[in-house]
Amino acid sequence: MKIITYNVNGIRAALSKNWLDWLKATQADVVCLQEIKASPDQLVDLHLLEELGYQHYWYPAEKKGYSGTAIFTKITPKHVEYGCGLPDYDREGRVIRADFEHCSVLSTYFPSGSSGDERQAFKYQFLNDFQLYIKALKNTLPNLVICGDYNICHKPIDIHNPKSNANSSGFLPEEREWMENFIQSGFVDSFRHFNEEPHHYTWWSYRAGARSKNLGWRIDYTLVSESLKSNLKRAAILPDAKHSDHCPVLVELAF
Repeated sequence: MKIITYNVNGIRAALSKNWLDWLKATQADVVCLQEIKASPDQLVDLHLLEELGYQHYWYPAEKKGYSGTAIFTKITPKHVEYGCGLPDYDREGRVIRADFEHCSVLSTYFPSGSSGDERQAFKYQFLNDFQLYIKALKNTLPNLVICGDYNICHKPIDIHNPKSNANSSGFLPEEREWMENFIQSGFVDSFRHFNEEPHHYTWWSYRAGARSKNLGWRIDYTLVSESLKSNLKRAAILPDAKHSDHCPVLVELAF
């Protein structure tokens, strides 16, 4: 099962940059999107997506042009769950889940706290609530693949300048501690399972040519349940895909 996660920063903008041609070339089985910023009735290319063999499930935010997640899949899911049952996050379309025979795949878009104290507090609340949600979910669905934009750099290796960003949202000690605790609760960071090298990032600011200089942050992850560790076949970051200020992250699982 080849899974790709991608914060597209607006699916309509990505589609205008030949995103469907790129998707076809990936031959991905499951695609998790974040920050879709649209609902399916605003798109005219859905038939092209279906021609590529994808069933598509959308969870847009109530607010137009904001947030939202989606899952595209060539494998028919046994069940699709929209939301995590918590209205504050479900209004923003932050979690969608597809259950398959061997695992359940989540597309998640964690809040950003960069706009100020109010949203940072919202982010901390989300982190606490999300951990409780996943802990309960694992009781019935132990084999989880949690894809998405976590809006957190886990370790100094995951950010281009850890010293100057020590007080930046996304690299705050409390956020990094949460990430460590979450992983230690029974997950594998699939990319780091295969690659411990520095300078691998998934998001770059649009300012000052950050992407061309590779001055980035690794904030997009695919975390898999420890029970799936032996099924991990490959993981990679795909920085050459340039439809967004993020790039896609790939993981392959063998069942």
